[in-house]
Amino acid sequence: MERDLVGYGQTPPDPRWPNGARVAVQFVVNYEEGAENSVLNGDKGSEAFLSEMVGAGSHPDRAMAMESLYEYGSRAGFWRLHRLFTERGLPVTVFGVAKALAMNPEAVAAMQAADWEIASHGLRWIDYQYVPEDEERAHIAAAIALHEKVTGARPLGWYQGRTSPNTARLVAEEGGFLYDADSYADDLPYWDRRHAAANGGKAQLVVPYTLDVNDMKIVALNGFTEGEQFFRYLRDTFDQLCEEGGRMMSVGLHARIAGRPGRARALARFLDHVLNSGEAWVARRIDIARHWMEVHPA
Repeated sequence: MERDLVGYGQTPPDPRWPNGARVAVQFVVNYEEGAENSVLNGDKGSEAFLSEMVGAGSHPDRAMAMESLYEYGSRAGFWRLHRLFTERGLPVTVFGVAKALAMNPEAVAAMQAADWEIASHGLRWIDYQYVPEDEERAHIAAAIALHEKVTGARPLGWYQGRTSPNTARLVAEEGGFLYDADSYADDLPYWDRRHAAANGGKAQLVVPYTLDVNDMKIVALNGFTEGEQFFRYLRDTFDQLCEEGGRMMSVGLHARIAGRPGRARALARFLDHVLNSGEAWVARRIDIARHWMEVHPA
């Protein structure tokens, strides 16, 4: 079996978070604007995923409304989220699509000035499910090269998001990532040995991500309808994990979604809830990865 349905089972390891924190909280800002499906990017049609137009279809020409919804993220939403986190001194990991980062140097400079981690979110914000293996491998290499050109350093974290069956193996094969985030399988980091043969016999550290504690649920038919629901779900998740202790909480945000004023208001309330709890270690994803490698080596 290539799947692991057991994991840590009944007895997860003690993560020994710094300063005795009961939960490690990790905020991700997905930066994808400009790298989505578009005929301007050579794609067959327009983007149809994760926008205010729930259920939108892809068109074989430019979809101006969809483009403007994505543009909101880079023009306004990103800066609102940037202010929320920097005013509170809270660290962030950016899942940055390489092409999107390259289109907004000012945003990249702001991420770096705030000491945010910029992890790779791939070369393009497209679905890789049916992309041929060799093409996806080439995209991973191109993503690293463009990321390094734009930021001055290669990414140490990886999150494709819209993966193929080959993605995890290709990431392990590349060999330069401290962690892979393309998993939703646990509340703690874990070592994945399934693709060790592709990585010189070494296990790949996985720092799982989230699709439930994620603002993408706001633009989904089965998701949150307004900020109060979003806040309550964030708060209840955090409080439950604090009660259990020894867990990690990932929060997924998008500049064009949580960056909208009403949702940012709910997010601000949650940030203050976390700060006032005294129970959290708020960290970048790379910091959690390095901590795990030290406390629970492969």
